[in-house]
Amino acid sequence: MPAVKVLPKGQITLPKEVRESMGIGVGDTLVLEKAEGKILLKKGKTLFDYVGALPSLGLSIEEMREKAVEKAAKDRG
Repeated sequence: MPAVKVLPKGQITLPKEVRESMGIGVGDTLVLEKAEGKILLKKGKTLFDYVGALPSLGLSIEEMREKAVEKAAKDRG
């Protein structure tokens, strides 16, 4: 198991083999959890991880925007 050193600002560097095996890239978010005297790092989910999780409304982005504008105008009176 690779060891990492904590730098003066609290930073660590994840070894390349760990990043590659977990699919961790620049800009990814990691979630830190404390559990029973251990520190767990988990890859955080992004909005793109949820794409396709909900059924499609059959509308394009432009159509959704138009409907939102129409509803906002109607709600204002």
